[in-house]
Amino acid sequence: MGDLVRVGISLPSSLAEAFDAYIEERSYPSRSEAVRDLIRDALIEKQWMGDTEEVVGTVTIVYDHHTRDLTDRLTRLQHDHLDVIISATHVHLDHGNCLEVIVLRGEAARVRSIGHQLAGARGVKHGNLTCTTTGAALP
Repeated sequence: MGDLVRVGISLPSSLAEAFDAYIEERSYPSRSEAVRDLIRDALIEKQWMGDTEEVVGTVTIVYDHHTRDLTDRLTRLQHDHLDVIISATHVHLDHGNCLEVIVLRGEAARVRSIGHQLAGARGVKHGNLTCTTTGAALP
């Protein structure tokens, strides 16, 4: 982990209690580890707000594969961006509904744009873009 720096903070007791409950729910071994994760989350979010940083993300979509032309449109979108889309997993949930998880890697602006196009495609019942980083820039 490298050199450690001690940092002290003051919190209202109600906020400290709520944070301790959060720590317990998430099974953190300590407040320090929870704070480190929150700081990393903020740094990752900042990286995602840029345009040129290399990032990774997943798009999770649920759709009815009987929806006219939807499967073809989703496949075409993925084929149009082979340089960013690195993997896709298709799961049959029931007779009509499918789940796809698509992994993207590239410049933040492109990953966001392609992710939003997939999640927002007409006919998709639910779509979500989850963003993270390659980890290269994180301490």
